[in-house]
Amino acid sequence: MSMHAKVEGVATTADESDDFLAAYLETLAMVERLHRLLLDVIKDEFERLGIIDINPVQALLLFNIADNEVTAGELKTRGYYQGSNVSYNLKKLVENDYMHHQKCAVDRRAVRVRLTDRGLTIRRIVGDLFQRHADGILSREVTGNIHLNDINASLRRMERYWSDQIRYIY
Repeated sequence: MSMHAKVEGVATTADESDDFLAAYLETLAMVERLHRLLLDVIKDEFERLGIIDINPVQALLLFNIADNEVTAGELKTRGYYQGSNVSYNLKKLVENDYMHHQKCAVDRRAVRVRLTDRGLTIRRIVGDLFQRHADGILSREVTGNIHLNDINASLRRMERYWSDQIRYIY
């Protein structure tokens, strides 16, 4: 008698379940490595350009905010920032004139932020870097015949699953 598990509503053997777990753990490790590599790529680009007063996490924050004006609280809810030190990074970005901040007229406790001209320059640099990457990935057929839209759809489903797990806990 073999043990069975359920993976996405389909009965599987214990070996299939173990294989799925191994693939899942590999995916988790890959997502983490990819994020770290992305930060290293941005860091290298800034070093090449002689930009030393901003780190890659802060640059991604500027890239994601773009032309929007948001409150500090909205940064996480809109998905612009996933880190834990948002107040530190905002403070540094304001100090180095990459971001402008002002108290919200409606709620004096809230602070609205937007990019300065200097912040928009960083956003353009990161955008140009991403464009070069996209061109290179496409021209070298890095993803083979798997479309990024399919990968993104799968990752969005994983994101929803994890979000549901967090909501379930609370």
